[in-house]
Amino acid sequence: MKKQYAFLVDTERCIGCFTCAMACRNYYHQVEGVVWRQVYPLSEEIYPHRERAFLSLACNHCENPACLNVCPVEAYTKREEDGVVVHHQEKCIGCGNCIRSCPYGAPKYNPVEKRAEKCSLCHERLDAGLNPACVQACPTDALQLIDLAEFERTNEVQYPAGYPRMEELNPSTRFVLPKTPKMVRR
Repeated sequence: MKKQYAFLVDTERCIGCFTCAMACRNYYHQVEGVVWRQVYPLSEEIYPHRERAFLSLACNHCENPACLNVCPVEAYTKREEDGVVVHHQEKCIGCGNCIRSCPYGAPKYNPVEKRAEKCSLCHERLDAGLNPACVQACPTDALQLIDLAEFERTNEVQYPAGYPRMEELNPSTRFVLPKTPKMVRR
């Protein structure tokens, strides 16, 4: 397998603090209403416990990205060296094909620029030997950068409950699911 960078979201460690989302926003200064990383609490239907669990989500940097495949002006590229899907906003014509095609909602419309934009896994930081801003900021190491080609698989999953199962896209993000809380009887 070729090198493929991916996010590992450990819901056992995530405390829902939104530091990852704030770090992304602080680094890229997205306009109001445009968010590249979002933190969602798991619904009670999926995780019916008093303790809460969260998913921190951004672009999945899919193996076969829908955004790249539908873009009429080649505003997306997938880097050969690490599998990161990069959006080149200067090429974007704002047609919205990528926004409508991504089942994970990663590309967002920027109403000021009148173009799409999305997480590009801080590729410029990766090139400088740094972690993405969201990964670096996580205070509990719940969000990690992994290389799927070298990642030692243990208990992570690709499609947690409630997450669109799109095998033809093969999203790279992996998840460690929350454990059932232990009951203590007194």
